[in-house]
Amino acid sequence: MSYEIIFTTKAEKQFKKLDKITQTRIGYALERISTRPDEYVRKLSGFSYYRLRVGDYRIIMDIQHQSLIIFIIAVAHRRNVYESFG
Repeated sequence: MSYEIIFTTKAEKQFKKLDKITQTRIGYALERISTRPDEYVRKLSGFSYYRLRVGDYRIIMDIQHQSLIIFIIAVAHRRNVYESFG
């Protein structure tokens, strides 16, 4: 039972702008959470979204448990990420 990971257009653009090493680290982290996301993510207060920390980067996502889908909404440095999806 594995979750499908889907990037929004904006998140995909943000991801592709990152350097290759960071992209690889984020890729491994997303692979890891695709089986049991609740063990690795934290709920954002005031939103129905979750966040995953990968070094200095944050991944904002919406997890739909019924359909086993993780929507990636934003991928950015920790100082800018909360402005990029709100």
